[in-house]
Amino acid sequence: MKKITFGKISANFSEKSDKIEATGTIGTFGEPKAMEILEDDKEAQQMKEVMGIMGFGKKAKSFDINEMMNQVKATARELTKKQVEDKFEEPNKDFSDDDHSDDFIGPPIPDNLSLENKNEIADPQDAVSSEDENDDEESNEYFIPCRQGISMRHGNKAVTAVTVDPSGARLASGSVDYDVSFWDFAGMDLNMRSFRTLQPADNHPIRGLHYSSTGDLLLVISGASQAKVIDRDGFEKLETVKGDMYITDQAKTKGHTAALLAGSFSPITKEEFLTTSADGTVRTWDFYSGGKQHKQLIKCRAQNGLKVSPTAVNYSRDGKVIACGCADGSIQLWDFRKSSVAPASQIRKAHQPAEISSVYYSHIGDSLVTRSLDETVKLWDLRRFKAPVHEASGLFSRYDTTDAIFSPNDAVVVTATSLKKGEKCGYIHFFDANTFRLLKKQAVTESHAIKVTWHEKLNQIFVGTGNGLVKCFYDERKSLRGATLCAAKVHRKAQHSEVVSAQQVITPHALPLFRQERRKTSRKQMEKDRLDPIKSKRPDLPITSGQGGRVASSGGTLSSYVIRNLGLSKRVDDDQDPREAILKYAKDAEENPYWITPAYQKTQPKPVLDMPEAEPPRSKKTKTE
Repeated sequence: MKKITFGKISANFSEKSDKIEATGTIGTFGEPKAMEILEDDKEAQQMKEVMGIMGFGKKAKSFDINEMMNQVKATARELTKKQVEDKFEEPNKDFSDDDHSDDFIGPPIPDNLSLENKNEIADPQDAVSSEDENDDEESNEYFIPCRQGISMRHGNKAVTAVTVDPSGARLASGSVDYDVSFWDFAGMDLNMRSFRTLQPADNHPIRGLHYSSTGDLLLVISGASQAKVIDRDGFEKLETVKGDMYITDQAKTKGHTAALLAGSFSPITKEEFLTTSADGTVRTWDFYSGGKQHKQLIKCRAQNGLKVSPTAVNYSRDGKVIACGCADGSIQLWDFRKSSVAPASQIRKAHQPAEISSVYYSHIGDSLVTRSLDETVKLWDLRRFKAPVHEASGLFSRYDTTDAIFSPNDAVVVTATSLKKGEKCGYIHFFDANTFRLLKKQAVTESHAIKVTWHEKLNQIFVGTGNGLVKCFYDERKSLRGATLCAAKVHRKAQHSEVVSAQQVITPHALPLFRQERRKTSRKQMEKDRLDPIKSKRPDLPITSGQGGRVASSGGTLSSYVIRNLGLSKRVDDDQDPREAILKYAKDAEENPYWITPAYQKTQPKPVLDMPEAEPPRSKKTKTE
């Protein structure tokens, strides 16, 4: 019976199954036996006899699987035994669980080197000073990106508002010089220039800038009583209505009646935002309503029942609770699901009777950090909202918009400080959120540090300063996009095309059509153009006679000007007597009559004028008695 073959695999169905074998690149299946000469081998033998060659390619190599498996197991035992011995000899050495950890490129590290020397050879870029190493360890543990820093010039006055859109593509900064600047990281180079600057609130200082949750709208809080919402390119989309300042009850007015203090967009509802004012109210607005009427109203009251200004405000992470920091040092939490008349919870003496400049929720949502002008930063637990969990003092602040924020992982609390008398540099302080231990004190610039923003996606810190700079801190190893895109981008000058002037060929005997004028000096050309009334744009020459301006050239009156322009051939002088001008044609009319005299020649040859005869004057009668 002939065998059935499929390539290198053959089967003999007439024999037992234990003789089924296969050859190929994989190996041999079954017990290792002497290979039988199959029909393929017979064909190869016939080819050798006829053509003198064995085949047209390499013969497949055969492997013994059992032998290969035994060899792999023996090698694995030896490697495992060696790693265990090395681990007992050097307990501080770290081993990788990767299967390919024993593979390395290049010569092995000598055994006489210490562990520190090995680390230096493995990572030569990490060789820094001992102080920098300690700072880096703290930074690595708490992910503080402060290795590099760049500056962006906003202006010459204090930057009191800094914000970054949720995607991290653009930065907006506002200052007391009324300007709002937009910065695009992807379009900037090392010069760090903003692509647009505008004044959305006219002559009012900018107190706050806040992007919406989608990043397409920007809320502008200024010193005016009306908030504005602009788009990403700076075009105005909405302006809130101004309230009636003569109405005492703020609930009866449609808008704020005093200067704005703070504001924020809702993190959940993209079209909702809130504003606070010195009139003692917090108003929520709906973007699609056009700002004609506030949505909800909160009246903040002091302990004595009088109104108090909410100087700082913020939404909770779920957008259901509004935290207000007031000018009397109190903290009030308002929940619209319960009541808008009284706060859900409040602490009257959270800070000293000074303005609270910042209220910020943690990303988890169970903690709250507040910053006040009484030089303190306090951390509150909303689950036991009675006393602060931690407190840091001695943090001087000169501006009522100074920030205190959480890091993206809620492990660090960051705040800015202003310059005291005699100090030369402003700082931002990093505190451990669990113990409030000072982790790092980062110098910013030779001025006040005011606004602080730590972006979650970029992992970069932006600081607004008192000398008009926006300082950005980042780490090349931990920060993504943002300032890292433009920090390494070199400004290239525009390449100007070189203009080669055509050489002049002097042809004195050329025809006038092809003759080129010789070049003249600039002075001669200017004198020639000066004589040309068209090139020099000479004004009209003054009129020496007549009255009424340029009309007088054709007559002193409007009628004479019109007659002159209608084509009257003979000019009538204005200074001539009209009667004399008519009578000088009387002799010509009498000798050569043309119109009237020929018509009456037959009927009235002698003209009869209907003129009354002159009566002699009567003598004056004497008065009789």
